[in-house]
Amino acid sequence: MDSPSPARRHSKKPKYSKFTQQELPACKPILSPGWVITTFAFIGLIFIPVGLASLFASQKVVEIVDRYDVACVPEHLQDDKLAYIQNSTEDKTCTRKLKVPRLMRSPIFIYYELENFYQNHRRYVKSRSDKQLRGKEGEGDTESCSPEAKTSNGSVIVPCGLIAWSMFNDTYGFSINSKVLDVNKKDIAWNSDKYHKFGSDVYPKNFQSGPLIGLSEQEDLIVWMRTAALPTFRKLYGKIEVDLEPNEEIMVTIHNNYNTYSFGGKKRLVLSTTSWIGGKNDFLGMAYLTFGGLSLLIAATFILIHLIRPRSLGDPSYLSWNKNPVGYSN
Repeated sequence: MDSPSPARRHSKKPKYSKFTQQELPACKPILSPGWVITTFAFIGLIFIPVGLASLFASQKVVEIVDRYDVACVPEHLQDDKLAYIQNSTEDKTCTRKLKVPRLMRSPIFIYYELENFYQNHRRYVKSRSDKQLRGKEGEGDTESCSPEAKTSNGSVIVPCGLIAWSMFNDTYGFSINSKVLDVNKKDIAWNSDKYHKFGSDVYPKNFQSGPLIGLSEQEDLIVWMRTAALPTFRKLYGKIEVDLEPNEEIMVTIHNNYNTYSFGGKKRLVLSTTSWIGGKNDFLGMAYLTFGGLSLLIAATFILIHLIRPRSLGDPSYLSWNKNPVGYSN
């Protein structure tokens, strides 16, 4: 028996298989004018109703936004707001009057909004100890919490780190016609955070005054500890669980404690209802309408081109995968 030739013995040609040669059975659609026009028209006819429904739902959301960081500074300290917020003897109580524009059905969500606050800064995001938050045995794990890891006498801070240390501490009270509106601050945090990131046996140390409350029960802290991706963000403060009638006036008592003046930040109070798409968000509806409209425009353009200057479709039997399915010439 003759031995294989040297050229064949040293060939680098891979062994033939349908997998390596990409010849497995596959759908190879031919983009005919009819298919292209139908696809764009279908996308447009689906996206436009979705966009209209989203926009309509967003318009039904009633939202009250009030910026109070400047208005709550006494007039004689308007030129030195930083001195005002840093003066512990200065009264920080402020009263604001809000008017309900339309019927607001419960639950009405209360948010605080901060602007120009970069919670996504790398050093800020890393300044926390998840091990410390999860269980009592991790209390001493403060290596990543600098510069807010321990007190001046060496005692551990729980929770440690810049995120917890910079927690938002303005408070709001609401009333209508001298009747106090209760604010429900339960169930405002993610369940995954409450039950998996904050241990039930972890209690604050060297962190806050007042009664000792476990970290897993401090939902306002849990909400704050979930850092925002953008410098302007809203975080949930609580819920009002009664309907508010049109033209009612809400008296808001604000304790303006949080210092945004040192970095040029802004503070807003937001009252908002929700719809099936969440809060007020016109962008989603406009995006669907824009994309759907463009799809219909493209479909109409292709129809005109096809009618005015039609081009006959070639014979699909001459395509390589139809003419020679295995990829080798006879």
